[in-house]
Amino acid sequence: MNTILSTTFVLAESEAGMTRLFDLDWQLLHDAFLMILAIFALFLFLSHFLFNPVRKFLTDRQSRIADDIETAQTEKADAIALKEDYENRIREIDKQAEEILSAARQKALANEADIVAKAKEEAARIIARANAEAELEKKKAADDVKKEMIQIASAMAGKVVAANIDTTVSDGLIDETLKEIGESTWLS
Repeated sequence: MNTILSTTFVLAESEAGMTRLFDLDWQLLHDAFLMILAIFALFLFLSHFLFNPVRKFLTDRQSRIADDIETAQTEKADAIALKEDYENRIREIDKQAEEILSAARQKALANEADIVAKAKEEAARIIARANAEAELEKKKAADDVKKEMIQIASAMAGKVVAANIDTTVSDGLIDETLKEIGESTWLS
């Protein structure tokens, strides 16, 4: 193109004798028209094969990004709702755990009171049984003492009989012996 302009400029300078910047002739207009046509064809070609796919790619990308943003916002809202739900569940679980622990403590205290009451009852039964056994032993000992005294009295009566004393004297001797030993001996 530069060669055409320079030759046109040189020819125009030599023919006219005056120097012009460029000469408007049919060849220049023809070349300019062809150049504009070539640029327009190049533009259409690039538009069809380059610009349109790039525009389509960019619009697709914009729509994907918009969809991703919308999806991310909905997922974020879902995640926040899910987080709140889990936090509420955790609070409820904590409350239930506290209630269970409280119930277990109350049950343990009730069991403790029940065990203490049963132990006191058992201790009272053991003490009562021991007192009853002691009382029986005391009565048994008293009966043994009475039996021994009766044996002693019988032995004395036998000696008295041996000495030819009558039964009234023997009964008197037994009563007298019992009085000498005393009523307190029989009771303890």
